[in-house]
Amino acid sequence: MRHSSPMPLRLSLALAAALTFGAAAPALAATGDGGHGPGPGRAAPGLDRAALREAITVRPEDGTAGVLARVYRDGETWRGTSGDVVTGQRLSRDAHFRIGSISKPMEAVILLQLSAEGRVDLDRSVQDHLPGLLPENLFKEPVTVRQLLDHTSGLPQEFEGAPASTSPDEDIRRRLDYVTFDEVIRLTLHPEGRRTPGPRFSPGTRQEYNSFGYRVAGKLIEEITGHSFQHEVRTRILDPLNMRETRASVTGGSTPVPRPYLPGYQPRSDGRLVDVNVQGGLPASMTSTTGDLDRFIRGLFDGRLLGPAQTAELFAIPKGPDGKPLPYVGSSHCTTGPARGTACFSVGLMYAPLPDGSVLWGKTGSDMGYRSAVFATRDLNLRAVYATGTSGPPGDGAPAVAQRLIGSLFAR
Repeated sequence: MRHSSPMPLRLSLALAAALTFGAAAPALAATGDGGHGPGPGRAAPGLDRAALREAITVRPEDGTAGVLARVYRDGETWRGTSGDVVTGQRLSRDAHFRIGSISKPMEAVILLQLSAEGRVDLDRSVQDHLPGLLPENLFKEPVTVRQLLDHTSGLPQEFEGAPASTSPDEDIRRRLDYVTFDEVIRLTLHPEGRRTPGPRFSPGTRQEYNSFGYRVAGKLIEEITGHSFQHEVRTRILDPLNMRETRASVTGGSTPVPRPYLPGYQPRSDGRLVDVNVQGGLPASMTSTTGDLDRFIRGLFDGRLLGPAQTAELFAIPKGPDGKPLPYVGSSHCTTGPARGTACFSVGLMYAPLPDGSVLWGKTGSDMGYRSAVFATRDLNLRAVYATGTSGPPGDGAPAVAQRLIGSLFAR
């Protein structure tokens, strides 16, 4: 990849690192289209379509089976796909995939809407809203709803202390299991044969990415509304934004990713690859497309889903009494930018500061066989969505394809 100056390289590396959070075969050439050009009287922004196509072309060392990407910059949209390196088949630009934790901002939106309706108080404790859920002998300090959403609750990680999986084959088999919010809470806080995990730190003093907090948030949504999470996300987000290609999981069973779909593969212990598109998951497990995730982030930022006070929560990083962002626990996130090692999550979103002073906001996600992300600048002039199907065990860091894609956006 060619860069005309050091700055684009630093920009691309910073953003690629921020996008962390999700069988050798000949590479298949990626395809792409120019999408929508600049409007009348506007200068062409100069998206390098050839570089974008090259960026998402799968290479044998990527551990990736296929790629979908959608990019918008200053009035121009580009969409591209690679082929499926396992089967040799082409992929549709409208293919569906599993979005993993990209559903977390949708959970946050629902609770922010309920807050605006006066049905939940973000500063009241979980203990008040859901009496008896947190064992009183261990969780003596109040944990607020806002702390669930901005990852400052100090609650244990889901299934903390559970035995490690025995084999890749068992992981593949168990992907078909469907687990409710109640079951995740019970298996985490009341595990059989092992000690109940306590707080990881005092609530509101640090930040640590925590999926368990969002399982409690999902339970709270269902308790307050009397409806399933699936019902609430459809009526409050998917239908208003015309996200017709996005679906929440079916309660109690396993379902395939709708066709056309991006295949994701997981290797068995003998090395054979299994297409793992059929999964059970959680009530918040969802499938979508790059087009629908672009609709979501536009609707999230432009005020169609939230009022001004609630929208402000999306861009507020939790701070301590000194007015500085809280320290971040661990090394898997919040590692880029001048404030590395400090909080980088708001209510529902993650921010990625870039060396030129611009900031991207969004979320990454991963399910077995899938890694994806959606990010945008606050003014929506730059947006990027990608999804990859895996062909090997998940690795650390952003997928290599994502790093190349972001690099091609900032190369000049």
